[in-house]
Amino acid sequence: MPYVLVDKPRPHVCLITLNRPERMNAMAFDVMIPLRETIERVSLDNDTRVVVLTGAGDGFCSGADLEDPGTLPNVDGLTLTSIARRALEVLDDVVLALRKMHQPVVAAVNGPAIGGGFCLSLAADVRLASERALFRAAGINNGLTASELGISYLLPRAIGSSRAFDIMLTGRDVDAHEAERIGLVSSVVPGDALLDACYGVAERIIGYSRVGIEVTKRMLWASLDASSLTAHMDHEGIGQLYVRLTTENFEEAVRARKEKRAPVYED
Repeated sequence: MPYVLVDKPRPHVCLITLNRPERMNAMAFDVMIPLRETIERVSLDNDTRVVVLTGAGDGFCSGADLEDPGTLPNVDGLTLTSIARRALEVLDDVVLALRKMHQPVVAAVNGPAIGGGFCLSLAADVRLASERALFRAAGINNGLTASELGISYLLPRAIGSSRAFDIMLTGRDVDAHEAERIGLVSSVVPGDALLDACYGVAERIIGYSRVGIEVTKRMLWASLDASSLTAHMDHEGIGQLYVRLTTENFEEAVRARKEKRAPVYED
């Protein structure tokens, strides 16, 4: 049974499922390498407009697999120091690949998102949670640093620095309802309704133009790296002009509104 499943549950929606439920979808290399390859492949699938990422069974992703980390390829002849760096790069590349996807990524957090699994959820563009979801920056609980896979960059930007410091320094659990209250997830829904809720978000996104959505995703992520408001406004303006002047999407939106129909964007 493959550790990463890919389905097309709705038109233009791709569902990627971590499929190692007996290990709570832990981040063994045998899971993460196929996940990265799947993300890169789906990003190039032009029929896919939105990606939903979830975990099989009762958990989203429990972080590092402490019992069976799997096989790290291409390390023959390397010392432990170099192997450790290569291992981190494999996991970092999964987070970066999600961020770089052409399509928006909706995380369906169906259960615990622990350690690296917490980081994985933060790499998605939108997060919805079931009532069973919880989040924990677990490195601190294991005598390590809670900072891994970009979480100390992403979490403060998602929920603010004070809350991020609290969560990462105490190693406490954040349940689904707190996660919704502090803006870590967009909404909390019953577990059996989670995927349908994610597909609803996806269908709304699909109704807009492909290029408009892709540029908006890039602008939102770019804002996290912006050196100043002025620099980012210039970046945004170029993106807006690019879509406005190279497509007829705006004219189609006006026509559709007048004709009381849904617009058909051809970009």
